[in-house]
Amino acid sequence: MGSTLGVAVVGFGWMGRVHTQAYARVPHHFPGLSVRPELIAVADEVPGRAEEAAARYGFATAARDWREIAADPRVQAVSVAAPNFLHREIGVAMAEAGKHLWIEKPVGLTAEDARAVAGAVAKAGVQGTVGFNYRNAPAVAAARELIASGEIGTVTHVRIRLFSDYAAHPEGALTWRYERERGGSGVLGDLASHGVDLARFLLGEIASLTADTAVFVPERARPTGATAGHARSAGGELGPVENEDYVSCLLRFASGARGVLEACRVSVGEQNNYGFEIHGTKGAVSWDFRRMGELGVSRGTSFQDQPVSTLYVGPGHGEYAAFQPGSANSMGYDDLKVVEAYNFLRSIDEGTPYGATLDDAVHSATALDAMARSAEHGGWVSPGD
Repeated sequence: MGSTLGVAVVGFGWMGRVHTQAYARVPHHFPGLSVRPELIAVADEVPGRAEEAAARYGFATAARDWREIAADPRVQAVSVAAPNFLHREIGVAMAEAGKHLWIEKPVGLTAEDARAVAGAVAKAGVQGTVGFNYRNAPAVAAARELIASGEIGTVTHVRIRLFSDYAAHPEGALTWRYERERGGSGVLGDLASHGVDLARFLLGEIASLTADTAVFVPERARPTGATAGHARSAGGELGPVENEDYVSCLLRFASGARGVLEACRVSVGEQNNYGFEIHGTKGAVSWDFRRMGELGVSRGTSFQDQPVSTLYVGPGHGEYAAFQPGSANSMGYDDLKVVEAYNFLRSIDEGTPYGATLDDAVHSATALDAMARSAEHGGWVSPGD
């Protein structure tokens, strides 16, 4: 059976539940992993939420204050799924307490926050994983291998899109997500952070960028009670939306490739329309999250009028074999988080980072800060500046 590892979850909204279920499923999908997670503690400040989570999922302890988890010697690894403004404080504290850290993106409100957490993890000598789950899709792994092999030639340009309607309803409650002080940079941190990670994962470092942002729903009603997810609140006191609904960005990669990254949280008619199209000198590759197991591929020697075929991913791509025995069997969003949990636990077990790291979070946050600067002042900005 291997050794057990005491784990805890801080923040039990939707993402906290997803992390918890991923821990429970890891032994079934990755039986060769020698460490087994044990659900020790859950914390959430909303009255009754942690107790409900403990009763439903089997945590040994429920708490209102995450500091109880930091002080609990039974806990060796922590998932942080709390709101963005708490990421830095909780992440640093858990690392300083010697806990391995699986933290959701964007790891705070700014690149400074992400660097603080990354520094604490490095200083403590613990492992750190970040929730950039889309890179875990087997089709994305297949695309990365195809690009690296040169099958589409030298990459010339890419378009990355992340469109959703989760904030499109005008009665969407004015939660922390829409406040600069607690939600940070709006759709930049929420969706564009994933786009930056996919861009770097597939094509390498971003050398410079220029961006434009907009707020399309300028006011929302304040919630009258505790909220979870993207709740509605009609009739309440109106308040301003302080951060971005939309961002468009032109990218220049260190390789010389060019790119377009666009993200929006108020796209009526779009539900999780995430994906990319990557073009090279000999071919192209494309992916749509809503058809997660398919990869559009054009390769050959025709150049002009070259056809596009559909590749159905299978056991040879990424971690697909841990879930399905043959090509074209469907995987889902939660499966990507199981892969993430596996990488986290494997990193702890072997002492070597697997999957997205805090360094990836810093790079993503640095690019997001550069987008914000560019949108405010205009012109091209280097993420390294």
